[in-house]
Amino acid sequence: MAPVRRAGIVAALATATILLAGCGANVRDHIGDKFERRDTTGSVTTYYSRDPVGTTVSRIVADDQPAARKADGNNEYLRYDDDIVTVGPAAGGGSTVTVEDLGRYNGGHFAYLGPGFSPGSPAAGNTSGGSGSAK
Repeated sequence: MAPVRRAGIVAALATATILLAGCGANVRDHIGDKFERRDTTGSVTTYYSRDPVGTTVSRIVADDQPAARKADGNNEYLRYDDDIVTVGPAAGGGSTVTVEDLGRYNGGHFAYLGPGFSPGSPAAGNTSGGSGSAK
């Protein structure tokens, strides 16, 4: 096999290995890698971010697109397959990031947040709106 072709194959395999290695990570792993853990009680973990809510949410969503997203007051809610992530303002500045097992609430439903906040979503009515709408 020609050296140039062999080098191309080796580079492609190395890239594929790196990409596949990242596929096993979930939102909990990414949040744990980026933010300072403050508390864990059962399946609820709280983190601190020095950034404001909008910036913190953008950092989370850059790694893991949620199945649904909703803003409610000063909080942002991100729904993933197994978890709900709540980002809100922290006392003294920055943000508090709370990661909870979705199954903790009414069989996994966050009905008050609207479409897309129940297991098995994206649900009917789940559109691609920005903050403040389910998506």
